[in-house]
Amino acid sequence: METAELLKKVRKIEIKTRGLSSHIFSGEYHSAFKGRGMAFSEVREYTPGDDVRSIDWNVTARFNAPYVKVFEEERELSVVLLVDVSASGLFGTKKQYKQDLITELCAVVAFSASQNNDKIGVIFFSDKIEKFIPPKKGKSHVLRIIRELIEFKPENKTTNIEVALKYLTNVIKKRSIVFMVSDFQANLNYRDALKIANKKHDIVALQITDSAENELPNVGLIKLKDNETGQVLWIDSSNEHFRKQFASNKTKFENDLKDSFTKSGVDATKIYTHENYIKPLMNLFKKR
Repeated sequence: METAELLKKVRKIEIKTRGLSSHIFSGEYHSAFKGRGMAFSEVREYTPGDDVRSIDWNVTARFNAPYVKVFEEERELSVVLLVDVSASGLFGTKKQYKQDLITELCAVVAFSASQNNDKIGVIFFSDKIEKFIPPKKGKSHVLRIIRELIEFKPENKTTNIEVALKYLTNVIKKRSIVFMVSDFQANLNYRDALKIANKKHDIVALQITDSAENELPNVGLIKLKDNETGQVLWIDSSNEHFRKQFASNKTKFENDLKDSFTKSGVDATKIYTHENYIKPLMNLFKKR
């Protein structure tokens, strides 16, 4: 992509997503993702109604008057985007590709984190770790992340979520908020890795999907291609039994995926390529 075209795309996404972060998500984000706990701030004189358990007895003895310790919430967090860049993201039948939606969602989260003075980092993965950008603060860092989201070309096409989760657990030492952004079109062999990762971090799953992945339209003979494996398959979509089996398999997969999130203690939401993502994100933040 030419530099001028890239900068134009970055600017367009910045204007849209930064505005959303400022006017819509700022309060919800702050409320949904708390700091690490309470940190000592100062001591002040005791006033009626203060909790006697907060009295600082050393200072009280020194000044011969009761003083209490004041604590404030530690707000600074590290936020990590765990982003699926496998070839299945190059699919979309209506408004946009899944990959485009992933870019916008990550930009919204990045600006929300930045406006709360949190660090933000990214792990790109396919069936291997494609790239790691360590958490850091600042607008220039957020814009770098957006540029990477737009123009990054992965070396591999398939997906291995277990590899991504194990890398996250090993490389991110400090407890972080982790947004796992993927269509999750992969083997569910990562359940144990997800449980382990969510014990160390606070994981939020954003499932990106397209409506055509749930139900096949009745349009006769069609060619399907798996972007990850390259496999091509011709099917007769007018076959009612085949369409029902397709929908049944999809329902089972979705139920198994939801069960995996629930048992691992992971908050999750599903976002379609054709819908406005504001409502699903707001509902997710409020639910927390």
